[in-house]
Amino acid sequence: MKPVAVIILNWNGADMLSRYLGSVIRYTPADIADIIVADNGSTDDSMTRLADEFPDVKVLAFDKNLGYAGGYNEAIRRAGSRYTVLLNSDVEVKGDWLTPLYRYMETHPSIAAVQPKILSIAEPTKFEYAGAAGGFLDRNGYPYCRGRIFDTVETDHGQYDSPMEIFWATGAALMVRTQLYLDAGGLDSRFFAHMEEIDLCWRLRSMGYGIAAVPAGAVYHLGGGSLPASSPRKTYLNFRNSLLMLYKNLPLRERRGFLIRRRLLDTLAWAKFMATLDFHNASAIIGAHRDFRRMVREHYSDIQPPAANMLPTLPWGRRNILRDYYLRGLRKFSDLT
Repeated sequence: MKPVAVIILNWNGADMLSRYLGSVIRYTPADIADIIVADNGSTDDSMTRLADEFPDVKVLAFDKNLGYAGGYNEAIRRAGSRYTVLLNSDVEVKGDWLTPLYRYMETHPSIAAVQPKILSIAEPTKFEYAGAAGGFLDRNGYPYCRGRIFDTVETDHGQYDSPMEIFWATGAALMVRTQLYLDAGGLDSRFFAHMEEIDLCWRLRSMGYGIAAVPAGAVYHLGGGSLPASSPRKTYLNFRNSLLMLYKNLPLRERRGFLIRRRLLDTLAWAKFMATLDFHNASAIIGAHRDFRRMVREHYSDIQPPAANMLPTLPWGRRNILRDYYLRGLRKFSDLT
């Protein structure tokens, strides 16, 4: 068995596979990695086109849609490789993108997961929103990246090309030690979409392992294919899942005060939407808080909280990114230093 399994989860994504899978096959070193398409019960012609266009690619076909998290969890369990790469179907690769990640993992046993540099397919000189050059959480639990803070996405000038320990790695191209992934419980399928990889990385950090960005490897991500940034559904998932993630990963003695502070900050976001007459997104925030409370009662009430808060373990976790961005005008990660 090869040490790495590159797993691409597909659901009715025949066009994406036709467009991008060829680059993954071309530039993935065959001596260290198998490429596996895990099909989530597709009803389009994905399987036919795979057989016709990429007959040598391994396929795991599920008889129903297990969802993003459930599909990856099942595929990773079946693949059984030492390392697994979760690779989105809308990712194009160029050059030997995988070897730098593999070598870093082999020489850094304390690191549980890594990501490459994520650039935009639409604008290849710019970072891509979902992960850029490595992700962090601020003191209030808000995510930001080297190369992207909120909606400000930087042009890549090589300014973040050094490997660096980060708080979370993007799920667009995430390489993880398979056994640690399984030990941590994998992706939380109840999240449905958004922030599930941040939650996973937080749990891995609570287990005593680090997360890193290795920009020597680079991939190009289409991104934004599921929900547009202004979508109330995306607003709902981001706010709800952020609250769930905080509840799951904060120690009990800090959880209540932290969530009260977040509720106040989310109220400000709700007021902003109301002031701009964006009632759908305002309602999405209310729905997110309502369903967060319900899901805690139904699914997370007996969860065992960690002993320590992992946010301050990196200096970037002690920042207030809302204040830095909106009040101090710090729009780039390099400004924060």
